[in-house]
Amino acid sequence: MRIWRYELILLLRNRLALAGLILLALLGAASVATGLAEVARQRAAIARIAPAQAEDVAAVAHWAAPKGDPGDAAYYTFHATWDPPSPLAFAALGMRDVSPYILRIRALGLEAQIYDGDNFNPELALPGRFEWAFVLVFLVPLFTIALFHDLASGEREAGRARMLAVLPGGASRVMRRRTLLRLALIVLAVGVPFLVGAAVSGVGPVTVLAVLALTVAYTGFWVGVAALVSRLRWSSVTNAATLAAIWLLLVLVVPAAAHVAVNRLVPVPPGSAIALAQREAVNGAWDIPREATMRRFYAEHPQWADSAPLPTAFHWKWYFAFHQNGDRSVAPQVAAYRAGLERRAAVGDALGWLLPPVGVQAALTRLADTDARAQLAYRDRVRAYHRALREFYYTYLFHDRPFGLADFGKAPRFDAR
Repeated sequence: MRIWRYELILLLRNRLALAGLILLALLGAASVATGLAEVARQRAAIARIAPAQAEDVAAVAHWAAPKGDPGDAAYYTFHATWDPPSPLAFAALGMRDVSPYILRIRALGLEAQIYDGDNFNPELALPGRFEWAFVLVFLVPLFTIALFHDLASGEREAGRARMLAVLPGGASRVMRRRTLLRLALIVLAVGVPFLVGAAVSGVGPVTVLAVLALTVAYTGFWVGVAALVSRLRWSSVTNAATLAAIWLLLVLVVPAAAHVAVNRLVPVPPGSAIALAQREAVNGAWDIPREATMRRFYAEHPQWADSAPLPTAFHWKWYFAFHQNGDRSVAPQVAAYRAGLERRAAVGDALGWLLPPVGVQAALTRLADTDARAQLAYRDRVRAYHRALREFYYTYLFHDRPFGLADFGKAPRFDAR
């Protein structure tokens, strides 16, 4: 152990190396604090839903219950859905930064309600958030390059390479020891803040071990790249420039080019276009004969076909029927949207095997349940809940049953997980 302690003292006497490790630890701590604050903000917003929802429903019930019209209850009552962040979300916020994690829906057409939240300012979303995954994927390679670019070349330039070669075990033994020590210090600098954040957030031990394994493997990859460049026996300055160019290509240029290529090869219709198409279908339904609307609705939902014929005056079941027909009219676009996102995710997974930065980012967001698949799963839960809401209100609407004050409390409740 003594020789390891001497190596550590020797490394820490290098002010630049020490400053780099301290800076990396501070950046890691800041990213964890930022992530925890964002997750806490999202959880606080979700916690405010229940009392606000109860107050809103009470107000609607106070107004609508005396009339007993189920259409009023279905139309004016919003129902909250939410996607709580996972314990690991603080480390990799992923899609939670640009996709809504709270949706208030009604029993009307769903697709426009879902995709209304697909609009965001791309200029604001471009920089993303300063999170732990960003530190690991983008900054750790730079610190690794700083610590390893002159590991062997520095000894040659200082004239100590021959002396190290005659030591017991040779220079390679010394280099392996220094490599392991520097690798361990980098992992500690970025890993300790993560462990503190994981403890605060309640991340499970298996997930913690998986993230740490990713951290070691990713840092080890960059150590390996530095070792390969050092075998060319260039000067330290040339090594640093070469490694910086490799970092630029692997972390920024190639992933960005691949992202553009994937977006072109796998087109996904914008969610706003789906929302617009659904709204146009719904608005156009006012000009369609009511009997035609109901025939189409009953053909797809025969369980309500025994409902009494429409009266001459307005009836809510016709209104809700053409909203559901509107959803049905954009079903191909919705399916294409989902298939496109799934294909992009699959291509991203495949690229991750070729581009370690992409693979680590994808693995972290998958572990944190913040990737595109997690967003699709949340929308699936919203759709299932909306289906339950429709079934609930349709029981009253299509059977002309009065909707009393007690019925407001019988509405299905959203299950977040």
